[in-house]
Amino acid sequence: MRNVLGLFFLTVSSCIAQTQHRLPPMPTTERQALGFIHNPELFPEEKMDFPLAAGPFAPTWQSIDAQYPGQPDWWREGKFGIFIHWGPQAAGESGDWYARRLYEEGTEPYQNHLKRFGHPSEFGYKDVLHQWNPTNWNPAALVQAYKDAGFRYALVVGVHHDNYDLWNSQYHPWNSVRVGPKKDFLALWKKELQKQGLRFGVAFHHEYTWWWWQDAFGADKNGPKAGVPYDGSLTLADGKGKWWEGLDPRLLYGISIRYDSLVHNGKPFTIPTIAFGNQGVFGNHLTYARWYATQWALRIQDVIDQYDPDFIYTDGNSTQPFSGYKSGSGYRSDAGARIVADFYNKGSRGKKLDKLSIVKFIPTNRGAGRTFEGSYPAGIKTDQPWMADMAVGDWFYQPDFYYDAGMVIRALLEYVSRDGNLTLCVSLTPSGGMDAGSARMLKAIGAWMRINGEGIYGSHAWKEYGEGEWVKDPKNPDKPAKLRKLPGGKLGKRHAEFQFSTKDFRFTRGKDGSIYAYGMTVPKQEEVLTIQSLGTKAGLLKQPIRAVELLGSTQKLRWVQTEAGLQITYPKGLSLEHVVGFRIR
Repeated sequence: MRNVLGLFFLTVSSCIAQTQHRLPPMPTTERQALGFIHNPELFPEEKMDFPLAAGPFAPTWQSIDAQYPGQPDWWREGKFGIFIHWGPQAAGESGDWYARRLYEEGTEPYQNHLKRFGHPSEFGYKDVLHQWNPTNWNPAALVQAYKDAGFRYALVVGVHHDNYDLWNSQYHPWNSVRVGPKKDFLALWKKELQKQGLRFGVAFHHEYTWWWWQDAFGADKNGPKAGVPYDGSLTLADGKGKWWEGLDPRLLYGISIRYDSLVHNGKPFTIPTIAFGNQGVFGNHLTYARWYATQWALRIQDVIDQYDPDFIYTDGNSTQPFSGYKSGSGYRSDAGARIVADFYNKGSRGKKLDKLSIVKFIPTNRGAGRTFEGSYPAGIKTDQPWMADMAVGDWFYQPDFYYDAGMVIRALLEYVSRDGNLTLCVSLTPSGGMDAGSARMLKAIGAWMRINGEGIYGSHAWKEYGEGEWVKDPKNPDKPAKLRKLPGGKLGKRHAEFQFSTKDFRFTRGKDGSIYAYGMTVPKQEEVLTIQSLGTKAGLLKQPIRAVELLGSTQKLRWVQTEAGLQITYPKGLSLEHVVGFRIR
């Protein structure tokens, strides 16, 4: 084990020496633990020692909560962003996690990989990186389309679970400037986003890469290649005379983490056991874990220093990066808090802090936003910045996604009415373009936003987030009924076909103080709508309503405020689509 780790460090050091950066030396001592520690509370949090910028933020979540001045105005103003969740994993046209699943024998990604590239013992993911050449990628045209669609910020994937850095990485040789297209994607994205006035964020998904790749160390169990190792088992020496000579595959795939002698819940222990919904620390690999957590952090710092993003996002688990819990299993350290403190300290130098850090699923913390991936808060949430991250179809491209502007608009309203943002993934093709369905959908969303965006951008939640039909869960008939809402998960046909009625509304409070009521479907001509929350009996308004206007129409509306609700007669002769918005003063 020491020889493997030593070689890891020597290889990294030689790569870094070319850019005059160095990883801190590995610890000379390590606290040993035998086997699998199921409860991370039995593993005291390790304190990391990678550099931390001086400033008011200490590397604790408590300090981050106490010192943070509040979410930036631009984040409140933005409300709607594009998640540019794109990279070489799109090459497999197999949706999310293609890089991992191409090593899972018999799966669709595995079969797609065989057809496109060959067997993963001969042509693995490292070779996908080498041949990836997105010739249709035009960041200027794409960013223009994003702006026209109404997005106000972009969250760009810097590195996904595949451990491939999409920038001129100073700490990791497997990057897009050295391997593959020879492009600094972050620099080029930022350039075009700045031209269009869109804020720029970077997403980091490499926290649990070190166990995510474990299937790459396997082999087929059946067929003519049974027992032939996949390319995850290759070493630096195996590259001699090949295109990847001098590149250590272990810096891409990590190392094989085996627990053959352990039993968990009466079964042999395997890495997928702790992938989601479980917890633990890999006690036999603590030195490597510390090295990995350090490299994880230095790569994020590299992006912060080179590209100065407005916000960062870390994907990982339900508490904090390297927590020992759920997908953060493997190590328990303060690396997450330390990197956020460093980001904020650098952003505070001589000026008001205007940065935001988002940590996937983190509990309430004023200084760290959290996410709701394809799910919804129970109600209005104002105790910390937050966003929904939602994908149309899937997080990486696959043919035959279902595109519909209405489902995206309704999802946006589900979130902004609860006081959040929506950051939407619309997957790009392997060659870096939008397919026809994506382009049509974004144009339709943009047309709607130009009419209705005044109640979205810069808005706050109102006193109620919505009203409409209440339904019981057939699987839990004893539980109270809940307001009907758009289904969660990745957006597709079932969301497009989900039927709201003209009783369903979502509310926001606009920048000008007006209330905006969005009807979740288009009414019939001369249909009388009743918004109960705006009636005098509801007691939610301090003063009587004095004006009601329909966004996108100059017609004078017929309306009356009664005890039962605000009654509006929907006019004739309109061609509004998807959702209708009313401004109430």
